[in-house]
Amino acid sequence: MNPSTCLVITTIQGSDNKVLQNYAKDCGKNKISFIVAGDHKSPKDFKLEGCEYLDIASQEALPFSLSKLLPANNYAKKNIAYLQAIKKGNSVIIETDDDNFPLDEFWKVRNPLSEGHLVDSTTWINVYSYFSDVYIWPRGFSLMHLKDPATALEKKSSKLFSPIQQSLVDENPDVDAIFRLTRELPFNFKKGEAVILGAGSVCPFNSQNTTWFKQAYPLMYLPSYCSFRMCDIWRSFIAQRILWTNDWHLSFHSSSAYQQRNEHDLIKDFEQEVSGYLHNHTIIEDLRALDLKKGEDFIYENLRACYKLMCDKNYLDKKELPLLEAWIRDLQSL
Repeated sequence: MNPSTCLVITTIQGSDNKVLQNYAKDCGKNKISFIVAGDHKSPKDFKLEGCEYLDIASQEALPFSLSKLLPANNYAKKNIAYLQAIKKGNSVIIETDDDNFPLDEFWKVRNPLSEGHLVDSTTWINVYSYFSDVYIWPRGFSLMHLKDPATALEKKSSKLFSPIQQSLVDENPDVDAIFRLTRELPFNFKKGEAVILGAGSVCPFNSQNTTWFKQAYPLMYLPSYCSFRMCDIWRSFIAQRILWTNDWHLSFHSSSAYQQRNEHDLIKDFEQEVSGYLHNHTIIEDLRALDLKKGEDFIYENLRACYKLMCDKNYLDKKELPLLEAWIRDLQSL
């Protein structure tokens, strides 16, 4: 694994968590750094050899203006771990969660040039359908498009620049509460070649097993003032909209981890996902209608435009905008 790679997790678990212990050990073997962001609910005695643990005091002592603005007990504390990984000079950031165990494939070298099958369409794409014969869809997928026929894949393409890459997760994949309440798990995906989304194609991606390359770092920002079950999904919609302006791609890859899911109340999950069930389709249409500027030089300007729209349309609270500005200032100072 590239030594300038960092693994990032946020957790309120203790250092006896088997997943965290496993990653700490394997990160050492693979010569990558490991940063864990805690929160107010985290144990005060957390100590795990092989990881840089950021408790609340450590986060607030870092030279990031965002660390003093993020609300307590929020998954978006992960933003501070991203910033710390970037500050340390890492050119690749992998993120996952504290209930995902890595498979051997997880530790393979990541390449920003993805080779796989391009989807050339301007609609919602259920990427899970290309890795499964079972009817399954990712969390955040528009309910209006669940019955859409699968878009044909093009022949295997030459390598395409994909600065954001989502790998799938077996056993307990990232599906919504509707799926969990009505269908059977565990589930394993089929192995297959990468699926690469072209401009206009949309599929939600999560923060569960995702690789970010340096050019896309500004798009990592996780919003704080929305449902926990939508924060990474709405981030993914904004990121994809901006990818299109740069002729960059989002790629999906075969499973490289499996999940032994932390305890969840599915009805509470459903409640947390209602804003997505109601608005995900419309959010994409609103983002499509934005007049963004072409080119990497405008990535911050485009990011501001997307989040302003999300706040103007009341998908996000307007309290989000000062946090976004702090994120941008912090990135530009690194």
